[in-house]
Amino acid sequence: MKVVILDSPAEVARYGADIFQQQLKRKPDSVFGLATGSTPVQLYRELIERNRAGDISFGAVRSFNLDEYMDLPPTHPQSYRYFMNSEFFDHIDIDPANTRVPPGDAPDPIAACEAYEQAIGDAGGIDIQLLGIGRNGHIGFNEPTSCLTSRTRVKTLTRETIADNARFFAEGEHQPHLSVTMGIGTIMEARLVVLLATGASKAAAVKAMVEGPVSAWCPASILQMHPAAVVIADEEAASHLSDPGFFKHIEAENQAMLARLGRA
Repeated sequence: MKVVILDSPAEVARYGADIFQQQLKRKPDSVFGLATGSTPVQLYRELIERNRAGDISFGAVRSFNLDEYMDLPPTHPQSYRYFMNSEFFDHIDIDPANTRVPPGDAPDPIAACEAYEQAIGDAGGIDIQLLGIGRNGHIGFNEPTSCLTSRTRVKTLTRETIADNARFFAEGEHQPHLSVTMGIGTIMEARLVVLLATGASKAAAVKAMVEGPVSAWCPASILQMHPAAVVIADEEAASHLSDPGFFKHIEAENQAMLARLGRA
């Protein structure tokens, strides 16, 4: 697991966007796993600006989102399909037909989950999987106690996650307590995993992910076992790590080496 600690959320977004830009340069028809939530919004805005400037193109890209609420149609303002369209897809040159979000309103959700797994396989697998991290260590909607080899499935949300997301729903509005999410096993098959963490509220989860035991109680800790996982955190999110300076030293040395090789 590579841990990069930067000064601000804006720097986290730029660093993450650089990874996506480099991937698109190598493979214009990349397959991206994408995430929702407040953390990746700045990265999406950075990618939108680079797309508008002509620096990158999503014309040949295919994408698969991590998760979706159950029982919300794609047109619902709180659905993750609506979020992705309004925050990202509508502003770049991606073919809408090449964007997939788990169908939370499918009449047969179990069959829909199996079809989603099949579609990822048919696309050749995910090149970069973007993640955020919940305060309880969840990735996607894989909540604590999730099976570490799980596949795309229906998942019950914890009371903590429901409370954290309640601010997005109006008083009296139906708030789903179930979701459809890529499984941890699915996430771990991505060739590269990029996890963004910003803000003090994520500090305990980041510490458990990076320094704690690999445990279903902190689903993100499984990334310790991934051969190519990058955690990009701001100072606040990294504030509970035992030795943030150690990770900063490693990153400085890595950048110096890349500069010598002409790859920085």
